[in-house]
Amino acid sequence: MKRRSFLAASPLVAAAPLLSLGGTKKQQYLELTIYHTHVGARENRVAEFYRDVALPAYERRGIAPIGLFTPMYGPNQPSLYVLIPHDSLESLMETSQALLQDETYQQHGREFLEASLGDPAYVRKERQLMVAFEDMPGLEIPVSNEGRIFELRIYESHSDIAGRKKIDMFNEGGEIAIFRKTGLSPVFFGETLFGPSMPNLTYMLGFTSMAERDAAWQRFIDDPEWHALRDQLIYKDTVSNITDFILRPTSFSQI
Repeated sequence: MKRRSFLAASPLVAAAPLLSLGGTKKQQYLELTIYHTHVGARENRVAEFYRDVALPAYERRGIAPIGLFTPMYGPNQPSLYVLIPHDSLESLMETSQALLQDETYQQHGREFLEASLGDPAYVRKERQLMVAFEDMPGLEIPVSNEGRIFELRIYESHSDIAGRKKIDMFNEGGEIAIFRKTGLSPVFFGETLFGPSMPNLTYMLGFTSMAERDAAWQRFIDDPEWHALRDQLIYKDTVSNITDFILRPTSFSQI
């Protein structure tokens, strides 16, 4: 039985086999948290907490690079996107508990961690867990210039089988290779195991500028290999909705 076929039934079933069986390459787990923040004087409380307290704590545990981003184009509410890579599910589970036992983290982050009901540190947060694709098993940093931007795209599918076919299109079909060839430089490709709008896959691309982003997408759209791949019947009707955000990194983002 092919590994992908065995895992296709459900993301809930997929989590354990991915950890125990893996593939020829070890796939990272990617934790994406979106904080909906306050407006006005309290808007930067989450970002400042990560800059001064959380990032040093993760670094003490050897977890890096961590990306922190704010919306440039997309949702109109103030928010902070935090992307954290983990080499295993154990890392994900153990880190949460370890931070609660980290005296420096607790002491320096007390105002944020113990914020009162009348003065909360943020409005709400959403959390998403992904496993990296087989053909791109680890997070990459494609751009590092000061004016860089990142594009976060979410492809929803109408069923688990359709979602699996779209993932196969990136892996077995070679869509990731076409992305790279045309200048769509990925940070990650992830299958969502837990989170909103499932089933979906989520990926992030990095660009030096919006002009580079627009030119790369045009090359991709015009590419004959993409046309041939797109027209294969097996991959027809696999995406029911696409969400597209443009993000800018914070000054202290490690991505």
